[in-house]
Amino acid sequence: MEMTLQSKTPEQTFAFGSKLGSLFSGGEVLCLNGELGAGKTVLAKGLAKALAVKEQVTSPTFTMIQEYQGQIKGQPVRLVHMDLYRLRNAEEAEIIGVPDYFREDCICLLEWPEVIEDILPEEKIDISILGSGEEEREILIRADEQICRALKT
Repeated sequence: MEMTLQSKTPEQTFAFGSKLGSLFSGGEVLCLNGELGAGKTVLAKGLAKALAVKEQVTSPTFTMIQEYQGQIKGQPVRLVHMDLYRLRNAEEAEIIGVPDYFREDCICLLEWPEVIEDILPEEKIDISILGSGEEEREILIRADEQICRALKT
């Protein structure tokens, strides 16, 4: 199912991330697209808040993979935020172990996921954030019907 939301402020993008994270049960893979300055890290911070992550969430641009300890309903879960921009193909992703994170005790947030399209799980959530700078954002979501319905409320 597809839907579109509007975000007029970074606080609304953060709130969207938090609401989305509150729907997770573990094992979700979130493919996040948006140009530089679109609000991907703001969304990630909202997601982390919903998962009770205590550490400061930062962009993984230079580290490629950032891991945070969180929880869902009292159970431990890792939020794994990856920036795949510097990878050339899915084989490189396999070499560094990206698919090893696609499991129930992890929530994976992937920036620039198109480079590993061939190895992504079939069930994933696609989010594109359109706009940057001071512009309002349009957030396009492709997810299962249950998540889209919950996001509408």
